[in-house]
Amino acid sequence: MIVRTDQIKALANETRMNILRVLDDPGRHFAHQESADPVEIGVCVQLLAEHFGVSQPTMSRHVELLKRANFLSARRRQKWTYCSRNEAALRDYNEWLVATLKLKVE
Repeated sequence: MIVRTDQIKALANETRMNILRVLDDPGRHFAHQESADPVEIGVCVQLLAEHFGVSQPTMSRHVELLKRANFLSARRRQKWTYCSRNEAALRDYNEWLVATLKLKVE
């Protein structure tokens, strides 16, 4: 079950927001990934850590919070974990936020 507070907490951190931003176009940001197609399979957590200049355990924590919020999906292939955005969950959250705050979207 998705809890909105988990989603709000996940987006309350600039690094996690930036992770979602770069994963919006993984082919552009991670074309150098050799182990798997970043668009088809996702981006390796280690490459995300390198991209943001943080340790792998720190990036794993960010990824875990985004997964708990259902904004990221992660899949294991051999010894690596690959992440991709969950577009349906992001759209759902956006619609909920707009409806809840009664914001005008132009």
